[in-house]
Amino acid sequence: MRTQYCGEVTESLIDQEVTVCGWVHRRRDHGGVIFIDLRDREGLLQVVYDPDIEDAFATAESVRSEYVLQVKGLVRYRPEGTKNEKLATGQVEVLGKELTILNKADTPPFMLDVADGEVSEDLRLKYRYIDLRREPMQKRLKMRSDVSRILRNYLDNNGFMDIETPMLTKATPEGARDYLVPSRTHENSFFALPQSPQLFKQLLMMSGMDRYYQIVRCFRDEDLRADRQPEFTQLDIETSFLDEEQIMSMTEDMMREVFAKTLNVELPNPFPRMPYDEAISRFGSDKPDMRISMELVDIADLLQDIEFKVFSGPAKDKKGRVAAMRLPQGSKLSRKDIDGYTNFVGIYGAKGLAYIKVNELAKGIEGLQSPILKFLPDEAVMAIIERTGAEDGDLIFFGADKAKIVNEALGALRVKLAEDLELMQGEWAPLWVVDFPMFEWDEGGKRWHALHHPFTSPKESDLELLESDPGNCYSRAYDMVLNGMELGGGSMRIYREAVQKKVFKALGINAEEAEEKFGFLLDALKYGCPPHGGIAFGLDRLVMLLSGATSIRDVMAFPKTQSASCLLTQAPSAVSEAQLRELHIKLRKPTVVKDS
Repeated sequence: MRTQYCGEVTESLIDQEVTVCGWVHRRRDHGGVIFIDLRDREGLLQVVYDPDIEDAFATAESVRSEYVLQVKGLVRYRPEGTKNEKLATGQVEVLGKELTILNKADTPPFMLDVADGEVSEDLRLKYRYIDLRREPMQKRLKMRSDVSRILRNYLDNNGFMDIETPMLTKATPEGARDYLVPSRTHENSFFALPQSPQLFKQLLMMSGMDRYYQIVRCFRDEDLRADRQPEFTQLDIETSFLDEEQIMSMTEDMMREVFAKTLNVELPNPFPRMPYDEAISRFGSDKPDMRISMELVDIADLLQDIEFKVFSGPAKDKKGRVAAMRLPQGSKLSRKDIDGYTNFVGIYGAKGLAYIKVNELAKGIEGLQSPILKFLPDEAVMAIIERTGAEDGDLIFFGADKAKIVNEALGALRVKLAEDLELMQGEWAPLWVVDFPMFEWDEGGKRWHALHHPFTSPKESDLELLESDPGNCYSRAYDMVLNGMELGGGSMRIYREAVQKKVFKALGINAEEAEEKFGFLLDALKYGCPPHGGIAFGLDRLVMLLSGATSIRDVMAFPKTQSASCLLTQAPSAVSEAQLRELHIKLRKPTVVKDS
């Protein structure tokens, strides 16, 4: 039906006849000559219809936006003064000889030349097939396809095998909530959709596959935000007989290739490394944005003996933290601005946000401005100024609470300030965060949880701590971070049965539960499991960063809303009683409480 895509009709085809197909992007009638901008996935092409060709001209008069057309005509140069340097096809136009309307179209619910924020996202998702016709969406999905191809080619060329793993699997007790699928043939039993192919890819290593990868759909029934979806895509990698240094080296090389081929950007070689404890201490986050120079500085030792308990309490608490963060030239912030940031840190549990404005250091205490100065000894204040390196015009923010609250609040404030005040330095800042703790303590459940997952290998030097001191046991885990976002997370895996059992025990998973949930894994570990490790990258998140989109929904063809629904198909939806009976399911209606 066509000889070229619209976007491929360039000067190389001058004086040649072409046939193109596409949608009417715009139709203009200029004094008897009709111009149609025809659009397909490769770009726009200007088609001209002259009254001398009566049949084609008459048809052109009847077309409207989004009609689907087939055009036959002659490629020629545009007249001087009408060329469009912004388009690949901007030097030429097609003189239409024939025109066929393949299909008519109703007026679309929104114009296709609007920016993302100019139409409500709900409307875009409801009419996603219209939204996907817009140039920004087509470019993002093309980039996604390009990125997937680059990743596949890299892994194929390095000896990896593309192997599929099951979509219907077994529910596990760790991680996010599973999406459950009732079984018709096994009454009262359920499959789970995989949160990741973790156990299957480990079993592939035990099977001798050696190097595996898969671009795979994963499912998590969790609360959503801009960079989360109930179903998402990840690049999953596992390999035997390589250690963490080799896995990190190979995958960062892969990421350098992606950036070079998609954006013509050279990422550093090698990526910087940072231990988890240092990342938390300096930036309050295990995925710090290294484009931001601001850091958290511990000052608890300067405030332990003061009477002001807001500071001295957390300073004396082993689980507390008192930290300061210098905002360069931040004294220009108004009280209203500071009140806004105080409300912001409240989201993370902070009870307030103390500050000191450094107006003129030469005047000592008199050159400082803050409502908390009257509660602090002069020598402690000046020691804080010295430790933070504050200068005239700077502002110092403080956090004092449980360490987790201080880290999360000041860590988030650091990013918020950098975004609001345009303090980002450089465009791309990759980082490996390494040496993660094995476990984190859950106060509510009074038990240890795996910081990554329960199949992560502890450091050999920390094996004895699994039973005696789990909180000080560190893992062989590594996360790739880019611009404050986790791109991928991985680890060396446990490959010895005895160690896996000890980790289960530390997590409060008794022998009976371990056998019920993971018996197949424990059995497999008995039959010659090789040392192995891997990593998984969020493909949606990677393409979001590469394309400059602000949400992963803008790089997915058919995403869900933040309430995990599909506005296009109206899913999830009710099913018939007959289907429920086949699955041995009876719905419980919500209890209605009547007013007395």
